[in-house]
Amino acid sequence: MAYTFEYAKDAIEHIRTLPADRRAAVIDQLEWRLAHQPTVPARNRKPMDPDKKLYVAPWELRLGDLRVYYVVEDEPKKVIVVAVGIKEREKLFIGGKEVDS
Repeated sequence: MAYTFEYAKDAIEHIRTLPADRRAAVIDQLEWRLAHQPTVPARNRKPMDPDKKLYVAPWELRLGDLRVYYVVEDEPKKVIVVAVGIKEREKLFIGGKEVDS
C-alpha cells in the first residue's frame, strides 16, 4: 500500500516560492520517490543526524539543488513534508532565508 502525502503549512509556502516548472517537478518527484519506501536510504535520500546543527526533519530527499525534508508515519501510512529548501554550494536556503549549517 502506498503512502499518502501531507504538506505542512511552511512547506506549502516554500513550494510556492519556486518557479512553476520546479513546483510541479518537486511534487511529481516526491510522489514517485517516496510513495512506497520513504524510509529506505538511497542515493538521493538519507536519514538526517539529529545531533547536527541543521536538523529540520528525520529524512532528506535530494532533487538536484532542492532539498525536501520530511517525516514518515506508519499508521496511517503518511509522508509529511515539513520543509523545502534550495542548496547553493555549502549554503541552504529555506523559505528564502539561509539556514545555519
